[in-house]
Amino acid sequence: MSPRSLISKLIVLLCGIFAFAMSPAVAQTATPAAVAPDLENVLVLDLSTGGRVTIQMYPTDAPAHVERIKTLTRQGFYNGIVFHRVIDGFMAQTGDPTGTGQGGSELPDLKAEFNRIPHLRGTVSMARTNEPDTANSQFFICFQPRFNLDNKYTVFGRVTSGMQFVDAIERGEPPLTPSKVLQASIAADNVPPPVFSSTPAEAPITVDQLNAG
Repeated sequence: MSPRSLISKLIVLLCGIFAFAMSPAVAQTATPAAVAPDLENVLVLDLSTGGRVTIQMYPTDAPAHVERIKTLTRQGFYNGIVFHRVIDGFMAQTGDPTGTGQGGSELPDLKAEFNRIPHLRGTVSMARTNEPDTANSQFFICFQPRFNLDNKYTVFGRVTSGMQFVDAIERGEPPLTPSKVLQASIAADNVPPPVFSSTPAEAPITVDQLNAG
């Protein structure tokens, strides 16, 4: 076989390999499958501001805090609780059945699980007193990044949809007409939303928009 003929055959072979690699069947197997959301660790808040907020929780980074939120949620603890402390440009805090900021659940306080997750827009973190191991049931959702809170409060999740309903929460310490959690649930339980009385006009906030903010 002449060198020219051998080169021609090699070119044909390489072209065939390239075409096979780029075929739809091969491309499909090479693309990783989309990861389904872990519904057991998604907190759902139906707010009086007009819609549903979903929060991806982080059991790997704050296992005891996530378990506490799930336990209280399934007990119906958060249903009807108001946002008692809401500071514009900072955060909205809830989780106190007394609405004063001084209350909590009957369960014992939690040992801090400070982690490296930053306090960004949409971050959900546990409230506490000046002592680190005093988080119980209260938590807050950040309106804007607050990096000075990092490694001082336990972050256990972040809003993945419905941030516009968080933005619409009535401001005040306490607010004159406080917004409330109509219903809290875990996504795996598939609890239907209530009938909302009003819906803000803004379009839903996506995860990409949160990351950009």
